[in-house]
Amino acid sequence: QVRLVESGGGSVRPGGSLTLSCAASGFTFGDYGMRWYRQRPGKEREWVAVISAGGRTTTYADSVKGRFTIFRQNAKNTLFLQMNSLKPEDTAVYYCNRLTDWGQGTQVTVSS
Repeated sequence: QVRLVESGGGSVRPGGSLTLSCAASGFTFGDYGMRWYRQRPGKEREWVAVISAGGRTTTYADSVKGRFTIFRQNAKNTLFLQMNSLKPEDTAVYYCNRLTDWGQGTQVTVSS
């Protein structure tokens, strides 16, 4: 049974940083590309970043490029999203994703 469990969300002031984690189980983590998505209040879920199975290739949405970093530790079956220079518009529930599998999400709130 595939399981994705996000953690690391919280409240932070604009300009602050957070690192999200996604603990994966139930599949061979290192065989799959992984993605982060987010859903902002009143908006549809949107793609944020993707990383290849081996971790060498990453791609970002324009809205987060240069501020967010996706990375992974395959030995620990864990996906990460380092978020720097956070803005109020980054406030959202963040989800990790593999194919059609989703975690429960973790809330990030950016507010002064």
